[in-house]
Amino acid sequence: MADYRLGIDLGGTKIEIAALNRQGDLVLRERIPNPGVYPEMVVAIRDLVSAVDHRLAAVPSHRVSAGQHTSTLGIGIPGSISPETGLIKNANATWLNNQPFGQDLESALARPVRTENDANCFALSEAADGAGKGATTVFGIIVGTGMGSGIVNRGRVLEGQHHIAGEWGHIPLPWPAQDDLPARTCFCGNTGCMERYLCGPALAADWLGEGNRNTAGIEEAAKNGDQAAIAALNRYMERFARACALAINFLDPNVIVVGGGISNLKSLYERVPGLLGKHVITPTCTTPIVKNVHGDSSGVRGAAWLWDVTE
Repeated sequence: MADYRLGIDLGGTKIEIAALNRQGDLVLRERIPNPGVYPEMVVAIRDLVSAVDHRLAAVPSHRVSAGQHTSTLGIGIPGSISPETGLIKNANATWLNNQPFGQDLESALARPVRTENDANCFALSEAADGAGKGATTVFGIIVGTGMGSGIVNRGRVLEGQHHIAGEWGHIPLPWPAQDDLPARTCFCGNTGCMERYLCGPALAADWLGEGNRNTAGIEEAAKNGDQAAIAALNRYMERFARACALAINFLDPNVIVVGGGISNLKSLYERVPGLLGKHVITPTCTTPIVKNVHGDSSGVRGAAWLWDVTE
């Protein structure tokens, strides 16, 4: 039985680690640069985990027998582990793809490691003790430079047959309107993917023109009468409502928790619930759409929650 859960959020430029105690309280959190080269990254994680374990073992109230590990370890990655090959796939940090990350890390650390998609870790964190606490089914969505989601049911991540459950951004935008056409081309090779309409850069480009990627200030601009901002937000909220309605129709979650940079838009919570009725196949839709509680800590906390303290 471990006294602590360690979680790591592996990003393209940083490696963040956090430790939760048995009560789920955050007792340690720090980050280091990601070397951006696979072998060096594995070594960096190994050294970071070893240093943190050493610090936790020195806590006076912490007792650990010789040969035992001081903590469990979960890692959130910007991709997923293929159940067929054991290799990373679909990582936007492309140098991670086709690497046996889970195996290499377990060998380097000589201990079990649980690896999960970072959006799934976000959803798990918010389901455990965040905005989705107490809900049976939590649909956690991250909308920033990209778009992804995770599904947690009764405290467990839904992975799926191919470990791609929650690839919400690569479903075509439903009920397309004239403003949505022609269908936009996605990096995945398909056209019409929701990510191309709902990611942060898509909203920025709709407001300020192609090449713009920053949405900061769009709501303030709209309040001040900026017609381009008003029109862009109107289109965005209607599209976001259609995307949420699709999720409600096939999953019917108890709550939708929003993360990523787009989660800072107050309009999402003020306007989208009222737009769902047109597309949700139920007379009354009461699904709450809420902002995350743990912010950019959700990924690393969710990775830690991949283990139960009794394991």
